[in-house]
Amino acid sequence: MSSITSAELNYLVFRYLQESGFIHSAFALGYEAGINKCTIDGNLIPPGALVTFVQKGLQYLEMEANLTCQSDVDMDEDFSFLQPMDLITKDVHELRQMVRDRKKSLNRDRDKEKEVDKEHEGERSRAKEKERHDKEKEREKDKERVEKEREKQPENQTDREMLTVKVEKVNEKPEENGVPGGPEPMDIATTSAAQSCEIPNSDVTILEGHTSEVCACAWSPTGSLLASGSGDSTARIWTIADGTSRSGAHNGPLNVLVLKHVKGRMNEKSKDVTTLDWNGEGTLLATGSYDGHARIWSTNGELRSTLSKHKGPIFSLKWNKKGDYLLTGSCDKTAIVWDVKAEEWKQQFEFHSGPTLDVDWRNNVSFATSSTDNMIYVCKIGETRPIKTFAGHQGEVNCVKWDPTGSLLASCSDDISAKIWNMKQDKYVHDLREHSKEIYTIRWSPTGPGTNNPNQQLVLASASFDSTVKLWDVELGKLLYSLNGHRDPVYSVAFSPNGQYLASGSLDKSMHIWSLKEGKIVKTYTGNGGIFEVCWNKEGDKIAACFANNTVCVLDFRM
Repeated sequence: MSSITSAELNYLVFRYLQESGFIHSAFALGYEAGINKCTIDGNLIPPGALVTFVQKGLQYLEMEANLTCQSDVDMDEDFSFLQPMDLITKDVHELRQMVRDRKKSLNRDRDKEKEVDKEHEGERSRAKEKERHDKEKEREKDKERVEKEREKQPENQTDREMLTVKVEKVNEKPEENGVPGGPEPMDIATTSAAQSCEIPNSDVTILEGHTSEVCACAWSPTGSLLASGSGDSTARIWTIADGTSRSGAHNGPLNVLVLKHVKGRMNEKSKDVTTLDWNGEGTLLATGSYDGHARIWSTNGELRSTLSKHKGPIFSLKWNKKGDYLLTGSCDKTAIVWDVKAEEWKQQFEFHSGPTLDVDWRNNVSFATSSTDNMIYVCKIGETRPIKTFAGHQGEVNCVKWDPTGSLLASCSDDISAKIWNMKQDKYVHDLREHSKEIYTIRWSPTGPGTNNPNQQLVLASASFDSTVKLWDVELGKLLYSLNGHRDPVYSVAFSPNGQYLASGSLDKSMHIWSLKEGKIVKTYTGNGGIFEVCWNKEGDKIAACFANNTVCVLDFRM
């Protein structure tokens, strides 16, 4: 009998984590198990291979446990009785004993029932007759009621009522600083909403060229350049023309630069581009890769420098505002500040006991880091210890973001909470708990003090695996809106530059654009793969989304 090796099993688990959207866990397992050195050809492994493998094993155990069955009837009974957990946790002898015990128990119950039947046969038949009579009467009444309702209601109204998406308004609150507390709870019919909001193909440009899922995208802060990073070991810089996008995929020559992260074999998974960020001037693009290297590229696609010191995949990378330092966070549990001009590391911060999942600058010299160890540290260049430690999460901290002024830090976690912290106290200021599953990412609105939109209220958006996006009043720590339009985990949210709209991208293949004033969907686009990231250009008239089906879409947005 053939047996599976630990390397093969590791690969199946790795693929399962990737396909299920557990990106961080897949990276961690891949790194620890040396998946990149594995000789298995991933192209030969079908999707869902691990689940199929386990199902076949369970079927085999079922068959083995049921070999003692005599008749087809018995066999059906036994198959329906055995549960997957029984099959996993018990050996064949225990399973057979369970089947025998079950049969004995069933036979005893049948004998008892026969005795009771004999005693109460007359009584039961009378009761059944009465029950049948009552049900007939009830059915007649129901028919009459339905007929009357139909006469009163316009055609198809009940059908429309069944197809509604609820946008909940929580905490009744008057309009404040230009951002309303929101309207009364309202229902938006999916049928009419989808028809009126669907972005037409003439306003969509599909960028093709990547040969694996596209997991990151970012607009240059100065021009019409869009960067994308993919599992195909490349990043790409696309030049997007102004004006209305051309319909459909680009077939003719397209202005695109391919930034190759590996020479030779293109299917080397260790060179996945995991994250990217433009400097403030839009002159340099930094990319982080699964191979642990950060790379800096010019806008003409030239590799300026390769920064090597991490011993594991880079999950997060950010330029400081001044553009003299680059910050990277890695699976090797550390964060590194790089001196870009000198092309060397300035300081390595080794405080976490688990992989570093996210990093974010507070100002030009201090920043926050978060990790799978549930901790958040605020660090400063030149300091050998964290200048602040935030402990309070009970699960992996997926994302940390400073507000526009650098006075409040928001965090979100697998513990189903988002939290707000400030530097003046150790405990969180607010504990935001309205989601029902892990919160994957958070974003601050570009509004409030210190922004271009100072008269609008500062808002935090959180995106969760519970398929919702929630908007929070951070001053009061209260929920403003729950935006319920997606059907699968929401991986990305982004505010428009004027703070009036929010884009959300989900594994359900759709991107919704929400009006924050009305708390409802105003535009929607459905592609052909799950969406990993969405981002707005600086003018706020284009939104990019990157998809699991290897494409990047650019949508024209004009209200």
